[in-house]
Amino acid sequence: MSVAVLYSPELSAWVRYERPQTVFSVRTHEEIPSLVTQLEDEVEKTGLHAVGFLAYESGSAFDPAMPRTSCGSFPLAWFGLFDAPAALFLGPAKPFPVLDWVSELDSCDHERLLTRIKAYLASGETYQVNFTHRLRSRFDADPWDFFCGLASRQPSPYAAFVDTPDFAVCSASPEMFFEREGEQLWSRPMKGTAQRGRWPEEDEALARTLAVSEKERAENVMIVDMVRNDLGRVCLPGSVHVPELFRVERYPTLWQLTSLVRGRTVQSTAQVMAALFPAASITGAPKVRTMHIIQELELSPRRIYTGSIGIMSPGRRARFNVAIRTVLVDKSLGVAEYGVGGGIVWDSDPRAEFRETRIKASVLAAPEPEFQLLETMRWTRGEGIFLLEEHLRRLGESAGYMGFTLDPQSLRDGLEREVSAAEGTEGVLRLTADRAGGWRVTHRPLPEPSPCRVALALTPVDAKNPFLFHKTTMREVYDKAKSQVPGMDDALLWNEDGEVTESTIANLVAQLDGELITPSLACGLLPGTMRARLLHEGRIREGVVRREDLPRCTKLWLVNSVRGWRECVVVEPEAS
Repeated sequence: MSVAVLYSPELSAWVRYERPQTVFSVRTHEEIPSLVTQLEDEVEKTGLHAVGFLAYESGSAFDPAMPRTSCGSFPLAWFGLFDAPAALFLGPAKPFPVLDWVSELDSCDHERLLTRIKAYLASGETYQVNFTHRLRSRFDADPWDFFCGLASRQPSPYAAFVDTPDFAVCSASPEMFFEREGEQLWSRPMKGTAQRGRWPEEDEALARTLAVSEKERAENVMIVDMVRNDLGRVCLPGSVHVPELFRVERYPTLWQLTSLVRGRTVQSTAQVMAALFPAASITGAPKVRTMHIIQELELSPRRIYTGSIGIMSPGRRARFNVAIRTVLVDKSLGVAEYGVGGGIVWDSDPRAEFRETRIKASVLAAPEPEFQLLETMRWTRGEGIFLLEEHLRRLGESAGYMGFTLDPQSLRDGLEREVSAAEGTEGVLRLTADRAGGWRVTHRPLPEPSPCRVALALTPVDAKNPFLFHKTTMREVYDKAKSQVPGMDDALLWNEDGEVTESTIANLVAQLDGELITPSLACGLLPGTMRARLLHEGRIREGVVRREDLPRCTKLWLVNSVRGWRECVVVEPEAS
């Protein structure tokens, strides 16, 4: 039985299409134009919904000047005619299958092929080439579980799942190809990518850099112009316009630059598809010549990757994605395939372009286990909750970064109730908040003042790990470091460059060369609320403290909002 799952913006819910009345699976280019027309006619006549996809290689069915290539055993087009769908709750994602992905290109091959692309750019045959390659892995998991994992890791209204006896398509695409409501037609091309930052300020800085990047904006405008031209072929004269240019959109693993192009059309959806397919953002400019260059240089067919998955509904409504961030599962071979790529222009840096493909593949990596955001706060009768506003601000910033739901007033009310329940007993408030907006507050006694002996952890932390910059219940890094220094009160962490960062429960302040220095945030550490207050007051400054600097430090302190300043001594760890 064939099944399709899409997100319905009308219902604000996932919907499931099953038991198709008719299935169309097409493997020749000649059949495709009449198929799309037939589907549109059947939808308007019967009230059914046509759900399915077009492979990238089906493009020449609409324009014979495009290269004609085969998808092998994979259909050029697949659609089912379905009755009205049922609402579907995805539920908690099951354990995400971790696959052993192997790229058909290494960085050297990629750079060599980009050199050939630049020769075409230099000759003026093309202005931008969207060059891609495939990753593959053995696959023996449940495709539905895999899709649920993808959809939870990269939520998108354009995600889609198609399951047939022979193959499954699991798409977490963030990109709209086109949507149609009667005469209204619009497209939102996506061109421009940046990696997410590790903490909110760095994250926002990377987003701003993407928004003003001359290179990324130029590539985006080039694609917008192509989409305007494509829409102009089927839209009413003077109706095509660009109401939104250079919108930066946030996703769990990256930032994307998008623009919106709108128009009015009285043409059929089949004619719209013929004018637009394949999407301009995944070919290049000019489209036809660049597609021939793509055919020459890419090592394998794209198949569903950069094709389009979507639906045609009664009332001349249609909604299709650009099938990026999409895994194709061949059930007969037990193999999964995932495409990655990017737009190559004259000033593209091959190493940066290859890194970008790794960023786009990061959605396939093993997800982090479920965790909660965490704040620990000192409450005393004299000062109340110390640095409350700073704690709530940090919690809110981490919630925004991680995509958590948070109700600040509810949290304040909960803290007040816990303080009242403590009946004047001074102590530590521990607040945890989950992704869905739930939270819990507990109370424990204040720790007794004690001397502090610390030792350097035996292994470095990874400064690229974003969890170092957010206080969460993910404590494995800190627990591991503490276990490496038995007999010590705490462990000092350090990164791959030999820079000391923090302890497992506090920030570090070092008296070095007559100054009070705390390690810079970029070294890989938590932006503690006490640290932030001291920096704001000018009592300490950021800098770099290397491992070899520790013997030169006149004094060392661990600082946090619960214990305040604690002078510490660095000693060699006791033998285990």
